[in-house]
Amino acid sequence: MKHIKYLILAITGFVLTSCSDEFLNPLPDTSVAVDAFFQSDADVLAGVIGIYDALQGVNENTVTNIGNANRGIQFEHLLTEHRTDNTRNATLEGSKSDFHRYVVNANNVESEDYYASMYEVIFRANNILNFIDVADASNQASYTAEAKFLRAYAYFKLVRLFSDVPLVTEVVGPTDEEALFTRIPEAQIYTQIVADLQEAVAVLDNTYKSRASRAAAQALLAKVYLTQASPNYTGAEQLCEAIINSGDFDLEPNYHDVFYSELNDEIIFAIQYESGNAQESQSFSSEFTSSVRAGREDGQNIVNDNLRIAFVSNGGIRTATSITDFDGTLAPDENEVAKFFPDGFDVNADPDPYGPNARNAGNDYIAIRFADVLLMHVEAILAGGSSTSVPAAVTSFQRVRDRAFPDTAPNPISSISKDELLLERRVELAFENQRWFDLLRFGVADDILTAHAAEMGYIYNSRALLLPIPAREINISKGLLTQNPGY
Repeated sequence: MKHIKYLILAITGFVLTSCSDEFLNPLPDTSVAVDAFFQSDADVLAGVIGIYDALQGVNENTVTNIGNANRGIQFEHLLTEHRTDNTRNATLEGSKSDFHRYVVNANNVESEDYYASMYEVIFRANNILNFIDVADASNQASYTAEAKFLRAYAYFKLVRLFSDVPLVTEVVGPTDEEALFTRIPEAQIYTQIVADLQEAVAVLDNTYKSRASRAAAQALLAKVYLTQASPNYTGAEQLCEAIINSGDFDLEPNYHDVFYSELNDEIIFAIQYESGNAQESQSFSSEFTSSVRAGREDGQNIVNDNLRIAFVSNGGIRTATSITDFDGTLAPDENEVAKFFPDGFDVNADPDPYGPNARNAGNDYIAIRFADVLLMHVEAILAGGSSTSVPAAVTSFQRVRDRAFPDTAPNPISSISKDELLLERRVELAFENQRWFDLLRFGVADDILTAHAAEMGYIYNSRALLLPIPAREINISKGLLTQNPGY
């Protein structure tokens, strides 16, 4: 939150261009004082789009000091996927390798960047809410709901990764240290998240996939209900059913198309990027590979062998789209993520179509998709139990399973166990930064990660279930901001 005072005092103006019918392309124009900037409905809309720009983050290609980059969600795989039994970094060098070994400290630059990025989203949202009266009366409710959805989205990420964090819901002065640096209990943060999302559900429609929508708010709220200390299973079930019954979304028949036919029928909310544009592209997907030709040699998502085995038994058609080990012939250290090859790179193609600069990739970040909703629907009906045979749950589960195994569909099942649901989520949503949160929500993180660490030779203890509050933030707060236990 080092940059909070700048977000309070100034906002970047944005101009909108379009390379598709919906692409959000907020290009920096000029920094101006907030009071001077917000003069019209168009100004408020530009500010709303600027919140998405904060989520999108800065491509690493365009910055020289990564500690101050605000890369948005572009480091999220490190903070989530790498801390599970799914993937690891190819090397032990650098701060990016700390996550998979559970040795992240308070000075880790990627964790610090993510924390600051989510607060940039929050403060941009608060700025919009502060000037909402400038907008046309007919747009004020929708702009408000959109800003609150994005604020809730950022806070939901923060509270699950860092636990108690400062809760700021209005524009405050840079010297208001109590508001900026006092950690607020999780329960109170969740109360605010729920209120923001409920408003978004009530106001928004399903016009957009790359901006907030009713379905995106419903899906996110359903996951919030499932995550809280006292889960609201009934509420989550009803929200999932509202999405399922809306008829606005469906599974893509071809699993590959989910990731390479962007804003398809399965996508509920995606953060968009533009290929080849250094300012609007992302570099995270090119960072996943090392053994595949034309990669960046980073290898930030080496597939753990137990996940490869899970794909062999349960992946079906998802396997070829998800990992590079199509035929089981690669060495264990060569199994890598295929799901987000920049711009649909085909590992078997010759000549190589990777493009002149894979670090300017245009792959969207898929935040919420319909398959996740179907599996959340099962989870809500399971309601913390060990299994369910409720027909509605079986139907939702089978829709996902049948797509994965089309040659044998229908694949009749009569019940779903908790372990089967967790496994299905693992292979369906692999590398989409869901596994970490699934392990926490299902209450199995300690057991699974303890066994995983023992297998891999890592040192793990339960303090790793939370990331440390960045030391830079504690220093700026002059000690008012406290640290998580064990760090």
